[in-house]
Amino acid sequence: MRSVAPEAVLSQLQWRCAVKKFDATRKIPADLWTRLEEAVVLSPSSYGLQPWKFFVVTDPVVRARLQPAAFGQPQIVDASHLVVFTVKKGMCPDDAARLVARAAEVRGVPVESLEEHKKRMAGSLGSRPPEQIDAWMTRQVYIALGVFLTSAALLGVDACPMEGFAPDKFDEILGLSQKGYGSVVLATAGYRSPEDVYSAAAKVRYPHKEMIEHI
Repeated sequence: MRSVAPEAVLSQLQWRCAVKKFDATRKIPADLWTRLEEAVVLSPSSYGLQPWKFFVVTDPVVRARLQPAAFGQPQIVDASHLVVFTVKKGMCPDDAARLVARAAEVRGVPVESLEEHKKRMAGSLGSRPPEQIDAWMTRQVYIALGVFLTSAALLGVDACPMEGFAPDKFDEILGLSQKGYGSVVLATAGYRSPEDVYSAAAKVRYPHKEMIEHI
């Protein structure tokens, strides 16, 4: 199994920052962006349910419409790519059946052999109030965001996670509700501008010994 050198991982994570000013003239190459998409699709989730969809917005007209709903932040229009991380609304036992069918297809096993697993998932999805299910699934989306940000850093792509936006406005402009999804968090990606002051600033983190405790 191949592995990435620990020094390389730490070096890229030290390099990354939440870029506030992107170079609007630079675009992420298509093949590199495809790798990033493939990486985020591999994100883990509870039961492997994948309760999300990632909407990649590259149309400049649409992004200009979205910018006011993100408090005018320049990353929305200047970054090479904008990704809207969304959660699937109304997750229910049917989603467990869908996942089991996909697992049987991918692994080449009879769907009946996964019946017990399906029952466990369906029980978890069917025994909680809808608002608890939505909160649970929304938390999963942040796992995917973490995978995206880390993968971008390892590939030398700048990114910025963004919660400063109006989800209802984004949902309306992108027609997400009609598709059964709701926006949770954003990520812009591209390449930092030389004028981005945060890129040159030292990374501020509390000491390792304060953040990690071995029990």
